[in-house]
Amino acid sequence: MKTGKYIPLGVYKDVKIGYGTVDYKNLKTIYLKLNSWIQPEIDSDYEMTISRSRRKVKEIIYNYSSKLFKKQSIVDLDIRTKGIKLEKRSFMNLEVTLYVENQFDVKSKDVKFTIKDIHEKIIDQGLEDKKLFNFNKSKK
Repeated sequence: MKTGKYIPLGVYKDVKIGYGTVDYKNLKTIYLKLNSWIQPEIDSDYEMTISRSRRKVKEIIYNYSSKLFKKQSIVDLDIRTKGIKLEKRSFMNLEVTLYVENQFDVKSKDVKFTIKDIHEKIIDQGLEDKKLFNFNKSKK
């Protein structure tokens, strides 16, 4: 019996965004998904850039005031640093797990609005380092 749900929210600044849950009947967590192809502009220490961005995303989630979610979260920013080169696009997958305060309807307009706002803050503030995060819809 499948009890998970995934709701795609479309594309924001060439990043596919959406959210879901593993069990919507017994809601404990919600995960946010962001993925895109990235291409660096200049050669730099990509591991440091990724680490800084991961911390910044975690800080955005912590400082976001919402009655829906707890302050704690898990941020998994997945980029293969070995394959990052100038003039080459690499796949970025970011998954953020949010712990919920109370049960709520995952598909409600208020929840969608709140989650879309979190996505936009993550993209605009957390992944703002243009040395690495130049987003593209496809690999080519």
